[in-house]
Amino acid sequence: MKPNLIGGEWVTSSSGVENINPSNTNDLIDVFAQSGRAEAEQAVAAAASAFEDWSLSPVQQRHDILKDIGDTILARKAEIGEMLAREEGKILPEAIAETERAGRIFLFFAAEALRLTGELLPSVRPRVSVEVTREPVGPVGLVTPWNFPIAIPAWKIAPALCFGNSVVFKPAEQVPGTAWLLAEIIDKSGLPKGVFNLVIGPGPVVGQAILDAPEIRAVSFTGSQVTGRIVAEACLRQNRKFQVEMGGKNPLVVVDDADLEVATDAALDGAFFSTGQRCTASSRLIVTDGIHARFVERLTEKVRALKVGPALDPMSQMGPVVDQTQLDQDMSFIEGARRDGANLRVGGERVECATPGFFLAPTLFTDTDPAMRINREEVFGPVATVIRVRDYDHALDLANDTPFGLTAGICTTSLKFSQHFKRHAQAGMVMVNLPTAGVDYHVPFGGTKASSMGPREQGQAAAEFFTTLKTAYIRG
Repeated sequence: MKPNLIGGEWVTSSSGVENINPSNTNDLIDVFAQSGRAEAEQAVAAAASAFEDWSLSPVQQRHDILKDIGDTILARKAEIGEMLAREEGKILPEAIAETERAGRIFLFFAAEALRLTGELLPSVRPRVSVEVTREPVGPVGLVTPWNFPIAIPAWKIAPALCFGNSVVFKPAEQVPGTAWLLAEIIDKSGLPKGVFNLVIGPGPVVGQAILDAPEIRAVSFTGSQVTGRIVAEACLRQNRKFQVEMGGKNPLVVVDDADLEVATDAALDGAFFSTGQRCTASSRLIVTDGIHARFVERLTEKVRALKVGPALDPMSQMGPVVDQTQLDQDMSFIEGARRDGANLRVGGERVECATPGFFLAPTLFTDTDPAMRINREEVFGPVATVIRVRDYDHALDLANDTPFGLTAGICTTSLKFSQHFKRHAQAGMVMVNLPTAGVDYHVPFGGTKASSMGPREQGQAAAEFFTTLKTAYIRG
């Protein structure tokens, strides 16, 4: 049984959780110690005890530790990528690419540790100067989802450590293996005991213990809207900082002047790569009249040609969904769309492979109405819809007609349309002639409306969440 990491010690428990391969449900990857409230509270106490010394640690020490973590992730990317593919289901090339991204995130924040800045300002009063500096927030709770088992933990853990915070990390229950490998690397990096703690266990138990702990001064969460609101409300009661990312219902607008191959490639990638299990996935394809027929025909060809199979099979272009619960949810949306009158153009059924798993054919609906449930709620699977519209203005109105606002894309060769869309799309991130999914690690990530609350993640923007400003007045 793989243990948790608490206070610098590997701690097992009386119960464990099995980690099952969604590409082959006969494959038991391993058993991981199941944390309860007691273990979570021990981890919080360890993080609180380690915080002060780490918060005052030299920036060179932080740089060296983060660089070691990043270098080790990159050196072990094949091993980590295979674990990620086995337990989450994305195909191996995607899993290795995600692992590489995680390593580069740690290297980015290793450099940021040496670039901590402040301001020295003149006061309005004579012989007084003003210093504005950034200090770490304190012990932080980091709760991550299953769809990016190493990239999302990396973009939370790396800046937390960079800016001098201690960490209690709770990964999603479906992907303990990748989290455990990351914790192993962090443990061997020279980081002082207790600064980083791994607690694997159910959200209602471990996550709640983190929310209840007054020692935790900030919580960063990525997951569902329902849980995100619980996190935000709990943090408000504790007067602590919070950062919650809660998904999207992302539009890709395709106007008449779009390059057909660029548009269909962007739609295929955004909707179906990573089995559509991305909060930035293109789930609504909003297409104007003049290109609609050609776009649907070409995209249907490309979707039908996708090969679904086990994550480690080099011939697979799309792996399984993550588990039975997700498969049932996806099928519920598909059946609901059919009842609502949508035209099932391709897919919509389970796929039988050489091994038992949660395989679902990539699914495309056409002739859908914006009011249909499948166009209002996040599916989180390889399912996309086409909505036919009159013109660009109609497309923009429908693109913004959603409670979410994470990312939005447009395919066009018109400077006028692209510039207008960038300004008027109600989303935190905008893509032009690109998939709505796929973001860089050195720039801000986050959305508007119901997609996000709190400061942006990633890049230099991460300092806004993981630090607090102090203003000091000095009379000479």
